[in-house]
Amino acid sequence: MKSREQFIQDLAPKKFNKIEKIWMGVLIVVIFAGFLAYVDQVRKGLEVTNLNDYVLWGIYISNFVFFIATSFVGAATVAILRLTQNSWRTPLVRSAEIISLAATIMAGVTIIIDLGRPDRMLNTIIYARFQSPITWDIIIIPSYLIAVFFLLYYPLLPDFAILKKYYSKTQPKLSKIYGKLSLKWTGSEKQKLIQQKSVRIVAVLILPLGLILQTIDAWLFSSTYRIGWNSTNFGPYFFSGAFVTGVGALVVSIYWVRRMKGLEEYITDYHFDKMGKFLGLACLIYLYFNANEYLMPAYASTVEEEAHLDTLFTGHYSNLFWFVTIGGLVIPVILLFFKKGRKPFPLFLIGMLVVLGAWWKRYIIVVPTLLHPYLPIQGVPESWREYFPSLHEWLITASNLATGLLIFTLLVRYLPTVSIQRSIDEYEAQQSELNKKS
Repeated sequence: MKSREQFIQDLAPKKFNKIEKIWMGVLIVVIFAGFLAYVDQVRKGLEVTNLNDYVLWGIYISNFVFFIATSFVGAATVAILRLTQNSWRTPLVRSAEIISLAATIMAGVTIIIDLGRPDRMLNTIIYARFQSPITWDIIIIPSYLIAVFFLLYYPLLPDFAILKKYYSKTQPKLSKIYGKLSLKWTGSEKQKLIQQKSVRIVAVLILPLGLILQTIDAWLFSSTYRIGWNSTNFGPYFFSGAFVTGVGALVVSIYWVRRMKGLEEYITDYHFDKMGKFLGLACLIYLYFNANEYLMPAYASTVEEEAHLDTLFTGHYSNLFWFVTIGGLVIPVILLFFKKGRKPFPLFLIGMLVVLGAWWKRYIIVVPTLLHPYLPIQGVPESWREYFPSLHEWLITASNLATGLLIFTLLVRYLPTVSIQRSIDEYEAQQSELNKKS
């Protein structure tokens, strides 16, 4: 029978190992390179990018939509699992909450980068127009970030109190920090009741907030009345795509946390099997909306829609489009039908494929449509009719992704990725049930 001390020792945050230190070093180098590129972009303006009057969004907005999609499912998955009291959620929810927080922060940062000059962010507030979905984004992203933060923080209070005591002799400074974060948690019935109500309220609130956030981004595209975006299907299309992106990211992160932290006893094959089924279902739903998004316009297309679809199906972006569709959706669905495909390492590879496909999917949504405006601009340089990100854009985008990963890595380092108190409570409840039966 495991003791309380064994659980704490297993699940308490541990120092970075050699592989994690190398990983951190690589992330910091990428972030620094992107920062230098961003400073140059601020100094010289957006002329250092390949953005133009045709493709005025490009890779930055593709990255923004990717972060928004990733942030939604982490929080939504946690909220659903908490509200339905699924017992298998314990080893998974903390990682999902951390992913949501990191992705939401980086979504906000990406918008500022896309503006060219950060001071122009004030214009979105000073000259806000409620007819504009951009104004709704400015309102909903901070609101969603606050909700995600509290969804992560409230369940951590008992663990902070445990870690305060655990590190009191070995690392007194760290113990003091955990003590401050625990908000004087003692585990009294009154505190538990307040905590449970708080978590339940946030979990209920975060679902409509996430739905609004995804829908606003869909409206931001579809309200421009461009070929490829002028679809009433865009809301659920974004919503289902977010599930694929987020669950794929969760699978990858859980595998990494399990391996680096030695949590095989807590994050088992059973949990990967559950997540594999969840990912397979998400991919199937998204495949349906993809069919609805592309096949119906192909069946009854206008001249403009036909040109856009030809670009995707057989033209310039066809290789990328079919990689995203087949590699990022069809193949994962087929593999996830088999139990072997839902084992930890195969599922990790499938998750990586899904996340890679999901990122390029956002690029496919944004760029080709912008290259097919209703009214082509006359007398513009021929180069404006094509778009590929400049070195500045690639460095800044890579830096964004690396910063999100760095936030995740640091939070995983200092927060218990599996709830200590809940793991102890569940284990004791199981032992009590076994004793009653015997």
